[in-house]
Amino acid sequence: MKFFKRVTGVLLLLCLLLTVNRGLASAQQNTSHYFPLTGHNVSGEFWIYYQTVYNASFLIGDPITEQFSDPISGRVVQYFQRARFEYYPENPAGQRVKLTDIGLLVHQKAPTGGAVNPFTPLACRNYVETGFSLCYSFLNFYDANGGEPVFGKPISYSVPYINGRIVQYFERARFDWYPDFPEGQKVKLAELGRIYFDIVPEDPNRLQPARSENSPSDVRSINARVFTWKAVTQLTDQQEIYVVVRDQIFNPVSGATAVVTINWSQGGSQSIAQTTNDYGFVKVPIHVQGQPHDSLVVIDVEVLYNGLTSKTSTSFRVWK
Repeated sequence: MKFFKRVTGVLLLLCLLLTVNRGLASAQQNTSHYFPLTGHNVSGEFWIYYQTVYNASFLIGDPITEQFSDPISGRVVQYFQRARFEYYPENPAGQRVKLTDIGLLVHQKAPTGGAVNPFTPLACRNYVETGFSLCYSFLNFYDANGGEPVFGKPISYSVPYINGRIVQYFERARFDWYPDFPEGQKVKLAELGRIYFDIVPEDPNRLQPARSENSPSDVRSINARVFTWKAVTQLTDQQEIYVVVRDQIFNPVSGATAVVTINWSQGGSQSIAQTTNDYGFVKVPIHVQGQPHDSLVVIDVEVLYNGLTSKTSTSFRVWK
């Protein structure tokens, strides 16, 4: 009887573990998506946000890069055909992904002038904040596809472009009007993500197709560890944070994105994103200033790699 109970208990435990593992595997698969047309993945909160956008494949397009750390802002970014995503880990959940104002940035590099559509009250809408109006087919397209939350406000007149096209810039988009296209299909979205990628300019190697995150990979799990240079700093001092990332057999993981968030004792936080080198290593220098004596500074780290994540934390104390 005791033997039967033990066997039954073991079988129930195995069933529970299998159920949990299936749930975990399903959850992990849902955190990333591979786009075969461009050969890139969208993962984590970027993929969650992408799925919330109505008609995302039309408005945003496919990814043209993987996620990477922008060397200027230090933020994790990813380029798409018609957009660029930015990651703000310090924001509340659901507000961490923002769209870059690439329409504004591209327009600054290639300004236009000379309105071709005079304002008509019955066919136009004026935006006092920017001083520009939106009219006719552009206005219809704008309202039918999400309006200001998706495209932002107009920041230029409608102007002649090339091959008979008329274009108008918005904060996060550019509308192109093709006179030779059928009615209802004359307005198209410019691929501003790729245009801005070239204007910056970004490293063209980032456009190379990547391996699907859902395909077999040598890296099946990652483990992040974080250390500080000094366990105790002075009130005004230099500190360094070291992040080391290893895979399931303790090999270094290069190309992972480490988001280091410094939570200051006086309130407020500072997030810095960097990519691990060939040794799976990241060094983040910070300046300690304005913290009270005997205060604790907490460091939170989140590492992202091909749909895998690892979180860890550490702290140091500020002394006289």
